Amino acid sequence: MEDVKRMDRLPIRVTIWNEHVHEREDEQVGAIYPYGIHEAIATGIKACAGDDVVVRTATLEQPEHGLTDAVLRDTDVLIWWGHVAHDQISDPIVDRVQQRMLGGMGLIALHSSQGSKIFRRLLGTTGSVRWREAGDREVVWTVCPGHPIAAGVPHPFIIPEQEMYGEYFDIPQPDELVFISSFSGGEVFRSGCCFTRGWGRMFYFSPGHEAFPVYHQAEVQRIITNAIRWASGGSHARETPYVAEMSPAGWFEDRPDRGV
Repeated sequence: MEDVKRMDRLPIRVTIWNEHVHEREDEQVGAIYPYGIHEAIATGIKACAGDDVVVRTATLEQPEHGLTDAVLRDTDVLIWWGHVAHDQISDPIVDRVQQRMLGGMGLIALHSSQGSKIFRRLLGTTGSVRWREAGDREVVWTVCPGHPIAAGVPHPFIIPEQEMYGEYFDIPQPDELVFISSFSGGEVFRSGCCFTRGWGRMFYFSPGHEAFPVYHQAEVQRIITNAIRWASGGSHARETPYVAEMSPAGWFEDRPDRGV
C-alpha cells in the first residue's frame, strides 16, 4: 500500500526557492536583502514558527536549480520566489515540482511568482496583472477572518512601500480568498488566494517586491508562517499523485482491506 505521510508530523519541512538574481546584480536590492530574499524569508519563518519548522533554501544557479528529486521528497511545503528568470527554469524541473505538488506537497507562490512557469502550469492561466513600481502604500484587508492563514493577522495592516498589483488578475476563481489589497491609486487586488491541485494545497500571496523591505515586516512573516501550516496539511499527502487505474466489476467487494 502507498505510504501516506502523517499529517501531525513535526517539524514541517520547508524549502524556500529563490532565483537569487536581483540581490546579486542590483545594489539597492542587495542592501535590503544582503543574504538573499530566501534568507530573509527563512529568518521570518524561524522567528514565528521556532522548532515547528525546518527550513532549507535552494536557488536557480544550483544544479537542478536546487530542486532535486531527493530535496522535493524531503519537502512538505515549497515556497517559490521568482521575477526576472522565469524562462531560465528547466521544464523537467517544473514537471518535477508539479508532480510533487499534485502528490500532496504544499506550494506558496510569492509576489511576481504569479508569472512563473509552475504557477501558470498549475492554474492554467497567464497570471497577468496590472502593475506600477512606484512605492505605493498597500493596505491588506482580511476578507476571510476565520481562515487559519489569517490567524493573528491585524485587520487591516499597512505595507508602507510596495509595488502596486491591480486587477484584473488572470487566475481561476480561488477556492478561498483570504486577503485583498488596496493601493494609493485606488486599485484593488486579490492578494491572498488558496487553491487545491491534486492532493496538494497552494497559496498565492502578492506582497513582497525585491526593492522594498516587505519580507522584514512582522505581519508578512506571520502570514507566510500560517500558510506553511495550512499548506502542509494537504489531503492524503503522498509521494506520488493519484493516477487513473482500471476498476473491473467487483473490485470493491474483493478488496482485502474491507475485512469481509
